[in-house]
Amino acid sequence: MATRKEIDGSAGVPQFYGKELRFKREQAGLTLEKLVDGSFFGITYLSEIEHGHRRMPVELARHVDLVLGTDGFFQRRCEDVRKAKQGAHAAFFAGVAEAETRARTINQWSGTLIPGLLQTRAYAHAVIRSTHTLDTPEEVEAKIDVRLKRATLFDNPKAPEYWVVLHESLVRHSIVPSVEMAEQLDHITALAKRGRIVVQILPWNGPTRPLTELPLLLMDFDSEPPLLYTEGPYHGQTIDDPALLMQYRKTYDRLRAAALPPEVSLALIEKAAEEYRHGQHRP
Repeated sequence: MATRKEIDGSAGVPQFYGKELRFKREQAGLTLEKLVDGSFFGITYLSEIEHGHRRMPVELARHVDLVLGTDGFFQRRCEDVRKAKQGAHAAFFAGVAEAETRARTINQWSGTLIPGLLQTRAYAHAVIRSTHTLDTPEEVEAKIDVRLKRATLFDNPKAPEYWVVLHESLVRHSIVPSVEMAEQLDHITALAKRGRIVVQILPWNGPTRPLTELPLLLMDFDSEPPLLYTEGPYHGQTIDDPALLMQYRKTYDRLRAAALPPEVSLALIEKAAEEYRHGQHRP
């Protein structure tokens, strides 16, 4: 029999909320399965909410309040949990950052910036300072810290499987000083050599359809439907419609097929890093 894992309600708002949810569920004599019965959610999803690992969607909170007779408590408080888990992330991205931690595979395309999951502190600082010019130094540092924290998912040697396609311009044109760009490329190389990521470079003469300007983040999970995320500097859009997902997945597959092989891409990145390091880089 699996050991019951206690919930530390003092750890934060999500854990406090989850512990109260478990208390009310058990007080009503309901299993996880009985509580989600009649909703569109599964028992694993609800269990992760109870442990503070996931946010409670409003529609599930309504269902829980109805079944438990809690007079709208969980619906009223789920916004507090959303804000607590958001932290310094933009509101439109907080759910995506949370989903990354559950993903089995992440496939990403970027033609404008090194993706956040791969950014060094210096690169992240340059991006955030250029897009949020009125932020205080403390706000900038908070945004950088949560961005770098996302990359701790690479500490797991197995999951997620991460495959990224980058446009060649991201290697050739730097937004940070040369030494810092060399460090950024070294960081990507190190992750690839550890076997934690697969990286490919789409050459200048690769497909240049207007769609290639749109960043794509595709995530697949063990026990939930796949998800697509795309964004601009100040907005983001999450797509879960199966037909649209299929179209975007085909687009990503075409980009990946047109990119250089991983070994060739890695050699290109390493060569560029050396050029930046020794002041020999020419755009």
